[in-house]
Amino acid sequence: MPRARVPIVILAGALALGGCGGDSGSKSETAATPSPSSSSNAPAACKQVPPPRHKPVVKLPKPKHALERGKTYVATVSTSCGDFQITLDSKQAPKTGGSFKYMADKGFFDGTTFHRIVPGFVIQGGDPKGNGTGGPGYSIVEPPPQDLTYTKGVVAMAKTASEPPGTSGSQFFVVTAEDANLPPDYALLGRVTSGQNVVDAIGVVETDQNTEAPIHPVVISSIKVAEK
Repeated sequence: MPRARVPIVILAGALALGGCGGDSGSKSETAATPSPSSSSNAPAACKQVPPPRHKPVVKLPKPKHALERGKTYVATVSTSCGDFQITLDSKQAPKTGGSFKYMADKGFFDGTTFHRIVPGFVIQGGDPKGNGTGGPGYSIVEPPPQDLTYTKGVVAMAKTASEPPGTSGSQFFVVTAEDANLPPDYALLGRVTSGQNVVDAIGVVETDQNTEAPIHPVVISSIKVAEK
């Protein structure tokens, strides 16, 4: 998504998130580069809030547990634009979902931002550094289904261009395009099942055209994962 980053989430223009997994600080995870598309007309409903305090660099131990297949896990993402929910895919992505829950349970995402917003493509967050190069200090690999399509509401993990398919750290992206036309390289996390209007509002906030960062920060106050 963004400049010289990795594909979607964020590649320079892609969605690969530079520096998704470890904390090298040199490469950005992105989701890939988007194809030209029109942006959403969803009304902006975001509050202007001050930038969050700088988060200290934290390197977490690699998690050992995965989500239990057959159980339903819902992540509530509370932001300065409102709340939305992601139902994690415990069947097709138990390791990726387990890692995401592990970080959420530790408050890793609290006080981070959606640092990259590409209208009509994706919104990307989960970086403690807030610039596309941060991560939890570890990465996991869980290749997504080969028939996965990144359509509106799908949530996946960003990675750098040099990392193998299915690699993830902490950076994630939500697809706002009807179809982001990305290859099945980005680890599946789940799908937005409530609050799509909030995602749409985030997807059209004013951004710096050079950095794809919001002019006014979109802050994630917390992410809580509950078993339903």
